[in-house]
Amino acid sequence: MKPRIHPESRSVVFRDRAADVAFLTRSTAHASKTIAWEDGKTYPLVDVEISSASHPLYTGASRIVDTEGRVERFNRRYGR
Repeated sequence: MKPRIHPESRSVVFRDRAADVAFLTRSTAHASKTIAWEDGKTYPLVDVEISSASHPLYTGASRIVDTEGRVERFNRRYGR
């Protein structure tokens, strides 16, 4: 890899505003806010609207509603 062309990766806290959950991970995202984490250190804070903690697909809160039915549509097209 070429030197000095990749962005700097550092520890960043992502806070899900919908679920009020925070994740400490490594990222290249820039943040203007900071937060004191559980280990006593201060990290950049990035607020996000939705994450795996609040997304309906990951939480199981929503269901896929198939009005026509995939099996029925397949059978109608190709028949038995």
